[in-house]
Amino acid sequence: MKTDFASVHAKFPAAAEYLSSIYILKRDYGHVSNAKLAEWTDVSSSAVTQALGRLKRLGFASQERYEDIELTNKGRDIAIRVLRRHYLLEHLLVRVLGYPWDKADDEAKALQSAISDELTEHLYQRLGAPQTCPHGNPMPESSLESKLLTAPRLSEAPVGLKVKILRITEEGEKLPLMLAFCFAHGIQPGATFLIVKRNEHEMELQDRRALTRGGAHSFSTEMEKAFHIRYEPSIKQ
Repeated sequence: MKTDFASVHAKFPAAAEYLSSIYILKRDYGHVSNAKLAEWTDVSSSAVTQALGRLKRLGFASQERYEDIELTNKGRDIAIRVLRRHYLLEHLLVRVLGYPWDKADDEAKALQSAISDELTEHLYQRLGAPQTCPHGNPMPESSLESKLLTAPRLSEAPVGLKVKILRITEEGEKLPLMLAFCFAHGIQPGATFLIVKRNEHEMELQDRRALTRGGAHSFSTEMEKAFHIRYEPSIKQ
């Protein structure tokens, strides 16, 4: 029997964010420390300790002394449901309502605890069973999960390589102005770029779509941003 999401939210409103954050960190890094969770959620270590205490009492998380944080089956179930809601709300905002792609993440976070599992499933079917969020991050337990999580970072791409953007990581989405920068330069899943040059601090990309239209749009991105963008080699010339 599924845990009632509304009752969880009523008991601990921050549970959704903590559980989904633990799930993402575990998925992307393989382990979750208190320090990493505090950094990710932008709260103090003491706040994380208190939150973990509540999650453990509710049966959603476990942690042995000096060990990493783990989700219980109940906690994992809640985290997956939260992320599905979040990703589908992003699709609704962007694809149906025409809301800016770079602002959908914050709005979806504000709405994710308010919708039901029934509406979530309805959205999933009506939106064509999307396997990623609009920024390319895989839907929990999607068949694309392994490919997207292990794809190389753009910061590793050599000069001369044509790349196809796969995802802007969840961690990247949290960087100030990251999504706005990506949106402004068309760095979205499916877009293709040529790595023109690079150095220790930044890399220059050329927009392949602009090139096919007879123009050439090149721009530079800091390596910090490129580190949070995943790609695959493009087969398009």
